[in-house]
Amino acid sequence: MKNTILAIGILIALTSCNQNLPVKNLETSVNKIDSTTIKQLFTSSLTNGQSYQWLNVLSNEIGGRLSGSPEAQQAVEWGEKLMKEQGFDKVWLQPVMVPHWVRGEKEEAYFMVNNTKFNVPICALGGSTATPNEGITGEVVEVKSLEEAEALGEKLRGKIVFFNRPFDDAFIETFYAYGGCVDQRGGGARVTGKFGVLGAIVRSMTHSIDDYPHTGAMNYGDIPENEKVPTAAISTKAANLLSKNLKENPSLKFYFKQSCKTLPDAASFNVIGELTGSEFPEKYITVGGHLDSWDLGDGAHDDGAGIVQSIEVLRLLKLNNIKPKHTIRAVLFMNEENGLRGGKKYAEEAKKNNEIHIAALESDSGGFTPRGFSFDSELNYELFSSWKALLAPYGLHDMDKGHGGADIGPLKSDSIALFGFRPDSQRYFDYHHAATDTFDKVNKRELELGAASMASLVYLLDNYLK
Repeated sequence: MKNTILAIGILIALTSCNQNLPVKNLETSVNKIDSTTIKQLFTSSLTNGQSYQWLNVLSNEIGGRLSGSPEAQQAVEWGEKLMKEQGFDKVWLQPVMVPHWVRGEKEEAYFMVNNTKFNVPICALGGSTATPNEGITGEVVEVKSLEEAEALGEKLRGKIVFFNRPFDDAFIETFYAYGGCVDQRGGGARVTGKFGVLGAIVRSMTHSIDDYPHTGAMNYGDIPENEKVPTAAISTKAANLLSKNLKENPSLKFYFKQSCKTLPDAASFNVIGELTGSEFPEKYITVGGHLDSWDLGDGAHDDGAGIVQSIEVLRLLKLNNIKPKHTIRAVLFMNEENGLRGGKKYAEEAKKNNEIHIAALESDSGGFTPRGFSFDSELNYELFSSWKALLAPYGLHDMDKGHGGADIGPLKSDSIALFGFRPDSQRYFDYHHAATDTFDKVNKRELELGAASMASLVYLLDNYLK
């Protein structure tokens, strides 16, 4: 009996060990499958990618795509046609009304010192009013912050206020430098209009010291019409030169002229393409970027790169015969730059249609070398972090909590994971919102690596999220 019991015990122990083996083998097998699939996605993108060719058309044949413009409509038609050509299961246009601001004639600016004229590279900020036809001329008051301007109050009356807080070059992550300065662009006119200033000029939002002014959105909030003053950005070189001359000649006069205006809202569209899920078709993973851009360049990095990468994600899945469990959508959002109407409309329609979104990924940081992803979610931290081992061989070392993206932000809830694609940021603000944001600044291989990185994350989300 004792021997029988011993034999049974040994048999049970052996059986238990054998039962554990398939689990471990399964885990190894799954990781191997994941690793192989990710390798296939990268190989396909680098050897048979289409994103760079698509970006060439979007940038060089259509160009800058300001919301409400003919070029924005051309981009909508291009995006719809392209996704239909890829054979996605469903492609459609989602109507959305967007702001329609136009720049008008090329802006002019200069300042005078001892009868010497210094021409200033300048551009109107999106949403600004025009100057009078003859332009405006006035003395300049330089400030470093909205708070400093507010404190000066009535001392600003009849003057042109000059916001000149530069980027903090100590930040490794350049988006922190941008975030530390952009309030003066967005709110400078709103804060100072009540003090009777003639206008506001803002140092361009860039690390670069050059002669390219960078545009971007500003807003007046709900201030009265008579407090809305013209606002423009000047190049960093010009900002430094003006600041230097102000110290030596505080009473110098600055002149600028712009003819921009806001027209009635215009009809436009988000462009949506999808691959239908095989197991959970009613649950969605969205990947996207914004189709609109500013008008000075052709919007290659901001955000043409994100657009073509998002479409490429779906194409790469199809090309590699990866049948997603969930429905995967590529969304080309309209009007991120000066209204976020497309992102808001997409979230509104998703809620109205009771759609279940489990994850969303946005690419809106340029087409540079991929570094990883940030995620905005209180769920699945350990799961997402565990993917670092799979992604690290491709230079994707970052997988940390952070911002997802502006267009997918309206989808935020306790049940969705929002991801932001994070390429190397060091050169992004050299081109951001400037005439230098052009196709020739995009490296083909970096763009393709980004598309493959995004496809890999979507593949993992599809396989491991419920």
